[in-house]
Amino acid sequence: MRAVIQRVLKAGVSRKSRPQDRREINRGLVVFLGIGEADTGDDVNFLSGKTTGLRIFTENGKFNSSAIDINADILIIPQFTLFGDCRKGRRPDFKTAAPPEKARELYKLFVERIKLLNLKVEEGWFGVEMNVEIHNDGPVTITMDTEQLLKKSIQ
Repeated sequence: MRAVIQRVLKAGVSRKSRPQDRREINRGLVVFLGIGEADTGDDVNFLSGKTTGLRIFTENGKFNSSAIDINADILIIPQFTLFGDCRKGRRPDFKTAAPPEKARELYKLFVERIKLLNLKVEEGWFGVEMNVEIHNDGPVTITMDTEQLLKKSIQ
């Protein structure tokens, strides 16, 4: 499971086909979430906890506070393209991305895990082209991959 996490002042997402359908957050995080074919509920549990516990909000000039600490808003966008393999040719290969039905299930589970923390959570749409508007704060952008993180944790 892969995530690109951006600290934001505000953000919003709308469907390209129906721009009037818009979801917005204020200060918090935008999480672009990619699900891989080998991902499981363990990846969801690990990454959701790591995401909300990351101390990337500034307090006295230092990264001291997490999304939980400041009661941040969180916008979660499904993004299978995070599994694009660009090693060969010029067109990304997405063969390691989870099939849509599995990806949707784990995406929803990730969203539910975050909602259990009583944070405001907004979602993008699964399998839909979207326009995402982000007002970065910092900017602060963090990437995480459970395959790498869990392998390092075991060592």
